[in-house]
Amino acid sequence: MSTPAARGETTVADAVGRTLAELGVTTVFGVVGSGNFHLVDALRRHGARYVAARHEGGAATMADAFARMTGTVPVVSTHQGCGLTNAVTGIAEAAKSRTPMIVLTADTGTTARLSNFRIDQDGLARSVGAEPARILSAATAVRDTVRAFRTAWQDRRTVVLSVPTDVGAQTVSDSQTEAPEVTPAVPVRPDRRSVVQLSELLRGSRRPVFVAGRGAREAGAEIRALAEHTGALTATSAAAHGLFADDPFSLGISGGFSSDFTAETITSADLIIAFGCALNMWTMRHGSLIGPETRVVQIDVEQQALGAHRAITLGVRGDAALTAEDVLDELRSTEPVRTGLRDAAMRRQIANSARRSHQDFEDITGEGRVDPRRLTNVLDEAIPAERVVTVDSGNFMGYPAAHLAVPDARGFCMTQAFQSIGLGLYTAIGASMAAPERVTVLGAGDGGFLMSVAELETAVRLQLPLLVIVYDDSAYGAEVHHFDVDEESMSIVTFPETDIASIARGFGAEAMTVRNEGDLARAAERIRAGVAAPLVVDAKIASDGGSWWLSEAFRGH
Repeated sequence: MSTPAARGETTVADAVGRTLAELGVTTVFGVVGSGNFHLVDALRRHGARYVAARHEGGAATMADAFARMTGTVPVVSTHQGCGLTNAVTGIAEAAKSRTPMIVLTADTGTTARLSNFRIDQDGLARSVGAEPARILSAATAVRDTVRAFRTAWQDRRTVVLSVPTDVGAQTVSDSQTEAPEVTPAVPVRPDRRSVVQLSELLRGSRRPVFVAGRGAREAGAEIRALAEHTGALTATSAAAHGLFADDPFSLGISGGFSSDFTAETITSADLIIAFGCALNMWTMRHGSLIGPETRVVQIDVEQQALGAHRAITLGVRGDAALTAEDVLDELRSTEPVRTGLRDAAMRRQIANSARRSHQDFEDITGEGRVDPRRLTNVLDEAIPAERVVTVDSGNFMGYPAAHLAVPDARGFCMTQAFQSIGLGLYTAIGASMAAPERVTVLGAGDGGFLMSVAELETAVRLQLPLLVIVYDDSAYGAEVHHFDVDEESMSIVTFPETDIASIARGFGAEAMTVRNEGDLARAAERIRAGVAAPLVVDAKIASDGGSWWLSEAFRGH
């Protein structure tokens, strides 16, 4: 292990930590080992808050969720080699979601060729879609750090910044420690021709629907203003859920989590305009939400995103807010406000039918298990309106995503680009750190929750206002419902019942088990009393025969 510089001197590790703090990093998640100790300590001493996780994979997704919720660039820090590999799934999720964050990781010394910690860290970063960077020398340490931060912030990339341990211990002179200012990226304004073409398409449309994705989360007001002028309905991808929560003409989520009414309305549109939305298989149900005569416009800041998932009528390279503003200015000069689809009848239909929780269902509660739809609807009424809903992956996930209301775009956080189960608890902790004034709600399956349960100690230690709803079917439910095999073959994805409430209490959390209506009523009453620290509800759920969204997810398999 390298030794730090003498007292009064500045090491590369200290210069890197100080530079990141000066550039605006406020929060660091991680697991500290000998390799990254001085890096994390430097960040802490220069003003950043350090959140100690129990596993690097948890730390990476906490940072990812924190970035999504705050719009800032957080840091996740790991030890060299094994610390970094532990974090890979979380890094891959962030990279595939284009989350701006920095993975500040130690690396083996430049001459330690035979170290068991040595791996190709740059190659590993590239393999999951992250951007590799490294501190090359004491003379370039600050410039290397600034370059990594600029890439993360301006290019919306997950950057793996490696610091070899011997370089980290080198001394930096005062003349090499001043960091230049990094300014935000300039928003891309659409070209005039694209604005005119999009305006013409809107003039000729009678049933337009706007679908906003994660890339439009800061453009809600501008998109809604354009929708109100043109008579368009609004909807979001799952990643932008809540963006139009206060719009009475919002259809909610487009895709697998849609209600039947929402899906039918989107399919009947003659024009779909996607703002910062990939139009992938989830949001468009493998293309089935696009009618045979529907024209499709996609707006994105990146040229390569346009038409990447399906054929489009028009691709516009531009910032979502600026594009909506420019098109609205163009239409205002020649086109009066149109009612379009925004009439009283549609408003009533949306109020009654746009949310999945509004649909009728046959309650299957019984024999010691509760209907997951009934469970979620009852708890939805008990949870404070000011909330953040987070969701793990699995057969259950449509219930919290579609049945729990969210107040705004900061009210929903789902890390599911990589489709890994087990990220939900990490996501909830990162989201709660970003919005401590709200109750954070996690919907998780028993498989994913048990996979990540070590971080429950982190939530308890931090005393986060966190409600965990475990949809517990003692199985990997997606596989149970997807594969048509005999009972013996199914045994590889089913498990004996687990007392999750007792496990949660062992970590210091409050916990309840729900098996029937009486248990459910008591859980709702307890939630109404207030959630100031982690509360786990282990809900033993009845099988619905495979949730509605699951057939959408597996359609292409």
